[in-house]
Amino acid sequence: MNEQLINTPDYDPYSTAEGSTRLWNRNYVLVMLANFLLFFSLNCLMPILPIYLSEQLHADKDVIGDVMSSFVITALIIRPFSGYIVDRFPRKTVLVMCFLAFMLFNVGYIIAGTVTMFAIVRALQGLAFGATSVANSTVAIDVLPSCRRSEGIGYYGISNNLAMAIGPSVALFAYRVFPSITYVFILPIASALAGCILVGLVKNSHREINIAKEPLSLDRFYLLKSIPEGITLTTFSFASATLLTYVAIYSKQELGLYSAAGIYFLVLSAGLIISRILTNSWVRKGYIVRNVKLGMLLITIGFLMFVSINSIIAYYISAFIIGIGYGTMCPSYQSMFINLAPNSRRGTANSSYLTAWDVGAGIGIFSAGYIARQWSYHTVYWLCTALCVLGMVAYFAITARHFSHNKLR
Repeated sequence: MNEQLINTPDYDPYSTAEGSTRLWNRNYVLVMLANFLLFFSLNCLMPILPIYLSEQLHADKDVIGDVMSSFVITALIIRPFSGYIVDRFPRKTVLVMCFLAFMLFNVGYIIAGTVTMFAIVRALQGLAFGATSVANSTVAIDVLPSCRRSEGIGYYGISNNLAMAIGPSVALFAYRVFPSITYVFILPIASALAGCILVGLVKNSHREINIAKEPLSLDRFYLLKSIPEGITLTTFSFASATLLTYVAIYSKQELGLYSAAGIYFLVLSAGLIISRILTNSWVRKGYIVRNVKLGMLLITIGFLMFVSINSIIAYYISAFIIGIGYGTMCPSYQSMFINLAPNSRRGTANSSYLTAWDVGAGIGIFSAGYIARQWSYHTVYWLCTALCVLGMVAYFAITARHFSHNKLR
């Protein structure tokens, strides 16, 4: 079927679920499991690398920030091109190749014995992850029935949240128990390999690829219509990435909570998962803007509690509230990007969402190291709180109205 003949935004010529309303089909389950394994691999290293770089390689706080942010920066660089590639080449082939590359770069952590080598491996893996996450989520959207796509995006995100709950806790436990860091690095390798095998089993419908004759433009790599949405999103991705990257070392060095970070990730993830399950019916009913507003409000309250109340109870309650907030906001926010683009540019819309997320995350992780060195991690999290307030005000005043005027479905 010629995609160039299809101009209506609601038409889906290559969904494997066309004509069916079944959400939990075989291909969707495989892609969702693969996504869990991808993010489990990623989250195993999130709390470990800052501690390892600090205690074993004696890196300064700003250097740790540089190393950790290199991953996000390279992922950001590759995102727009990834969207173009998955729209122009067979998506399953692209996905398998990217997944394999991500797994191979995990091996690099075993042989990297210096800060410089860690930075190189981290940066290269960011390229692989950026492409893999775009391809995997786009294939997931492809295999969903169009009438249940927003709902499916919400459930798909649960696999990320489960990985966030389990990965850091397993990695922190392994780091304490095993005599060598090498054993910890084996975990993400095995997880990524299993994910690569699963995506190889996906059977998505053939879609005819026709290279458009229109000249290349910026809009082919980033959905320009979504710029207001992207700018607002960066404030919340800044806060999220900074929290997840530095909460372990912050809890240990500034709060004196030496074993609390693992539980913090579990509580945060519980909030994420519960909110996605409870709010999916709202997404199905079309309450996208309302979900985002509620999520932003909860995130802001959670961060305010996290930085202003010096109590272990408030510490864990803030994790739950922040988790509920992001679980409510993120699926609807991704649906906003998808609904701003025709189906023929689904990959570009998806990569635009992830690109906007990575811009804020990269700036957050990079700048937090320098801010913490000059002041403290506590100051970093006050900045995160302020940015959440700013992003919420911008969304209520500008972004929500822009989406309502420009959405295609």
